[in-house]
Amino acid sequence: MDKSKVFFTDFRTSLGVGLPTKLKKLCRAAGMMDMDMEGKFVAIKIHFGELGNIAYLRPNYAKAVADLVKEAGGKPFLTDCNTLYPGSRKNALDHLDCAQENGFNEATTGCHVIIADGLRGTDDIIIPVNGGQYCSEAYIGRAVMDADVFISLNHFKGHEATGFGGAIKNIGMGCGSRAGKMHQHNQGKPVVSIDQCRGCHRCARECGSDAILFREGKAFIDPELCKGCGRCIGACGFDAIYNPNDNANEVLGCKMAEYTKAVLEGRPHFHVSLIVDVSPNCDCHSENDAPILPNIGMLASYDPVALDQACVDLCQAAIPIRNSQLGDNLAKEEWHHHHDHFTDSNPNVRWKETLEHAQKLGIGSRDYELITLK
Repeated sequence: MDKSKVFFTDFRTSLGVGLPTKLKKLCRAAGMMDMDMEGKFVAIKIHFGELGNIAYLRPNYAKAVADLVKEAGGKPFLTDCNTLYPGSRKNALDHLDCAQENGFNEATTGCHVIIADGLRGTDDIIIPVNGGQYCSEAYIGRAVMDADVFISLNHFKGHEATGFGGAIKNIGMGCGSRAGKMHQHNQGKPVVSIDQCRGCHRCARECGSDAILFREGKAFIDPELCKGCGRCIGACGFDAIYNPNDNANEVLGCKMAEYTKAVLEGRPHFHVSLIVDVSPNCDCHSENDAPILPNIGMLASYDPVALDQACVDLCQAAIPIRNSQLGDNLAKEEWHHHHDHFTDSNPNVRWKETLEHAQKLGIGSRDYELITLK
């Protein structure tokens, strides 16, 4: 079997040539314009960023992709699904306000913004997962499945549960309705190590479910209220919160892969990832810590598995930024070095199983050829 082709370019530009122009060149070289988009609805899946977080992709990149779709005769729209937890994207009205405030609108991107799972996050379609080991069906936002062509535009960054967020997370978790997100997250719920808890309340401020209480100054997670999203794990600076279910994050990643298969199967799809502002945690946070790695470049491929693997490999080869969560961890004398930037940044994560399972499902291949463009 031939290796999947992944096209790469860095963030260097010459005078008079902007990064959106360079992104268009990358997408053309990777074959995006070979898809039949004439008269077709084209969903561009992107994360609009939580209010307070500014690490998300700039709208200029979305406009570059939308412009190419329109050039090919397609009808593009930017889309995402509502969040499981309360915040600035928990329903379509708040979500649209958030997108607008973060710069995503028709004027800046050249296309409309549609929240795929509707007003309350309940407008979904149940899609069978062929060959699914953990999910026999997936709950996907209706507008995502109504599109004829699917494009993912991914901000590649760290993540407190899945190790990193790239194409598979943007598609699998991102296209799940609120029910779909719950379906993926329900494998395990975190608990607090009383000895390590400092009672700083940061986890409670991050929790959108009011599931974290305090007893004698120590945090306690109410399992009845907890949704299992794992945001508190990333919020804790003292490693006091963990998931006692050893394979919870592994299963989460595998479920994301199965949801990704449900989204992509049976229609044309294309994928773009930008390794920029590599924050240690998800863009779902209402803040973003300093990047753990330098800006590396832009990648595009028809294969989302190969794309994620290529992004991982480029990140692992990069030198960590000292003044970052990753840099701080590596500087600790007692730190157990995992020799893996994502695990050294967030020790509870599991990410390799996600790519292995995605390959097993036939979504794509981890074996790729990296083609570098100037």
